[in-house]
Amino acid sequence: MQLDATLNQSCQCVTLDRVRLQVELERDPAVQGLAGSLQQTHPHLFSNSMVFISTKSYEAIAESIACIERVMAMPEYVGHTLQDAPGIAQFSFGPSGVMMGYDFHINANVDAAGKTQNRPQLIEINTNAGGAMLSAALARSQILCCQPAAAGLDYNQQLARLHDVWFAMFQNEWRSQRGDQPLRHVAIVDDTPEAQYLAPEFALFRQMFEARGVRASIASPEALQWCDGVLWLEPQAPAQGQITPDSRQAIDLVYNRLTDFDLSSPAHLALREAYLAQAVVLTPHPHAHALRANKRNLVTLSDAALLFEWSVPQGDRQVLENTIPATRTVSKNDAESLWAKRRQLFFKPVAGYGGKAAFRGDKLTKGAWAQVLEGDFVAQTVVPPGVRVVNVEGVSTELKYDVRAYTYQGKIQLLTARTYQGQTTNFRTPGGGFSPVLVVPRVELPLDVATPSCAC
Repeated sequence: MQLDATLNQSCQCVTLDRVRLQVELERDPAVQGLAGSLQQTHPHLFSNSMVFISTKSYEAIAESIACIERVMAMPEYVGHTLQDAPGIAQFSFGPSGVMMGYDFHINANVDAAGKTQNRPQLIEINTNAGGAMLSAALARSQILCCQPAAAGLDYNQQLARLHDVWFAMFQNEWRSQRGDQPLRHVAIVDDTPEAQYLAPEFALFRQMFEARGVRASIASPEALQWCDGVLWLEPQAPAQGQITPDSRQAIDLVYNRLTDFDLSSPAHLALREAYLAQAVVLTPHPHAHALRANKRNLVTLSDAALLFEWSVPQGDRQVLENTIPATRTVSKNDAESLWAKRRQLFFKPVAGYGGKAAFRGDKLTKGAWAQVLEGDFVAQTVVPPGVRVVNVEGVSTELKYDVRAYTYQGKIQLLTARTYQGQTTNFRTPGGGFSPVLVVPRVELPLDVATPSCAC
């Protein structure tokens, strides 16, 4: 059995240093008290334990993402994907889109030969993936019991430098559309931002910008006004940051956390108009969502015949076949066949996010099935999640986990895991929540070897 699988099953060490986590979350006086508040309001946001993956799995994740990004850049893919996309998604003004999220299941099943079958399987892609700031603070707050543990957390970027890496990413987005003009004011925008579950990281992003000389505000879209060729943030906006009562502030760049991916809601009209007029730099944006995160893209990326027709290199086609579970569009014409195979399928709304309105086929009721048929859904072959056994108040508890890769322009910046019980990630599971990912060395253990002891 591979070492990562053994550790996920057997290592129940508590590696989270809560004191260090408080230091990491409250580096700036503006967010003092954040850690204590999170313990009260988000008791299951952070797991006490790491999730382990092998170097081979990490390399496979990196290879898969790079391959997918290559295919997504092909003119054939772009034309095919945008033909049914909303009008606003047809425009590309330069930015790539920050904080991409690639979510994987790594199932450590053992075959008859005793080998672990744990090729990562892509579950979905998100353009405004949340949790990166919180996960970075969590990763920096672990008890590193040995040098291999430190190296395993530092698999790609220096954790201590991630704020600089992310700030440079936003600067790159800005320059791709504005060149050498100075970036002065960023708005972090979401619907009712103060009520969002991951709202605490909005404050951390604001802190990141302001520590580097860029003004930042957290705002709802209703606080934005499109006037005189400028996107303004009105002073009466909730969570208004440093705006004074007698002035409004021009916004240069919007870090978009909205889940209205084509900005079609009336509440988002000012942002939509400013974006189309190129009066504001928006990241991520509708074009990025249409190309990368629309669930129909999984149908395209798992269509071997179509990829062959586009002359996708055989090596890339093999990577996609190994990585992306077969996915198909739900049609009433196939209702009988899909219902018969439902136990092997997971049904996801095309415009969905965060597991909302998604249905596991083996739990599907007739009422939910009618909803699927009337809606706009895809059916994806079920790939079981990985299993992590943790210590919850002295009891060994089996949790599921997925692995999220935060990326920019196809490069991994950070990995995090989400441990949970139930159908989807929910941050309601005792012992669960965000977990740091430790990439373990290339070591395989004989099936009869004793579990390695943990020093932490």
